[in-house]
Amino acid sequence: MEALVGDGTYAVCNAGGEVHALDGICPHAGGPLGHGALHGTTLVCPWHAWEYDCRTGANEMDDGLLLAKFPVKIEGDDILVDVP
Repeated sequence: MEALVGDGTYAVCNAGGEVHALDGICPHAGGPLGHGALHGTTLVCPWHAWEYDCRTGANEMDDGLLLAKFPVKIEGDDILVDVP
């Protein structure tokens, strides 16, 4: 799921009941990660299929390439993401 807050774009993923929030723009070519597929804990960019672990933000091929992660808190039906 994609969330827009101010000028920021975030990808919010529910992987096995754990909710994670990441930078929503793929560093490869600017693809919208919040529109990508989630396979288990792997978030796939819809533009060029770059894969990221939604728990860590690490790229599946280069673990040195990390998406920024943001703390998440669940309150009732609301997902709260602590963004800058």
